[in-house]
Amino acid sequence: MLNFESTPLNAAEARVLATLMEKARTVPDSYPLTLNSLQSGCNQKSSREPVMNLSEDEIAQAIDGLRERSLVFESSGGRTARYEHNFERAVGVPSQAAALLGLLLLRGPQTAGELRLNAERWHRFADIGSVEVFLEELQERSPDKGGPLVVKLERAPGAREQRWAQLLCGPVDVQAAASSAAPMPASTSANAQLQALAERVAALEALVAELRQRLEAAGA
Repeated sequence: MLNFESTPLNAAEARVLATLMEKARTVPDSYPLTLNSLQSGCNQKSSREPVMNLSEDEIAQAIDGLRERSLVFESSGGRTARYEHNFERAVGVPSQAAALLGLLLLRGPQTAGELRLNAERWHRFADIGSVEVFLEELQERSPDKGGPLVVKLERAPGAREQRWAQLLCGPVDVQAAASSAAPMPASTSANAQLQALAERVAALEALVAELRQRLEAAGA
């Protein structure tokens, strides 16, 4: 099994991997992704923390690093190279746990409640308790399976709930991460609707970019 403590993902690798994991679930019709579509997804301004501006060269380098660890592979067939993730098999986690890890990679530390809300288009969890069960399993992962993949942060000043952070990018200073976090406002139905709308717009933008590239290729 992969050990992320000894060989952690860098920021670009984490963004590329998580973007592939997201698009596989949210826009399956345009998946696997071309390099151009992958770049659009990585540099989205919605549902990303932090927002990044990765170049094609940086994404290509990240893909090479992920391929060496069997986390990403290139699809066969077609004139344009396409990429897909191999996360569940390479890491040895179920799809529900993979959804939570992908969200933590894309959006940073979150509470179990935030993860349940944000996972709506990835996997529909029955309740917060079911989210916590998978998080606890990931935190208690044995060394022979690669060790823990998430950690529960200390409660931030003024916060009502503790947040969880991923460990795929290396160890986290639990106390520092908690003290630097501003209290999160309570989620409202309006906020949830705006967030869902932003995600749908981003998915449509990626699909338009993909269709444009196909038309250009057909006319070449």
